[in-house]
Amino acid sequence: MKRMMTMAAIVIAGTAHAQDWRALTGSQVSESLTARVLGYEDGSTQNFYADGRTLYAAGAGESWGRWRVTGDQYCSSWPPSESWACYGVEAEAGGLDLRFVDRRGGVSLGRYQDLQ
Repeated sequence: MKRMMTMAAIVIAGTAHAQDWRALTGSQVSESLTARVLGYEDGSTQNFYADGRTLYAAGAGESWGRWRVTGDQYCSSWPPSESWACYGVEAEAGGLDLRFVDRRGGVSLGRYQDLQ
């Protein structure tokens, strides 16, 4: 049983690293998000408007927020909070996927909806 679990861990680790990711600089983050639409694994979408507004849509609900680039990170603020949460952004070598990495290492994966 332990051997099966070890083999499963190797397969999962290999799959997780199958894509090549590169960290984006601040200007690359801005270029990658401005006037773009991303879709997420849960079926939600997010529009990143050039004026700094962002629209997140999930199911029948929508939420407007603000976005900006600070240093080499994407940052967002969602009412009623006025605080900003920032994330590192990485691009997949194939060009369709972005992932947002929080300071604890949590990852959200998005795919361009306007390129498909």
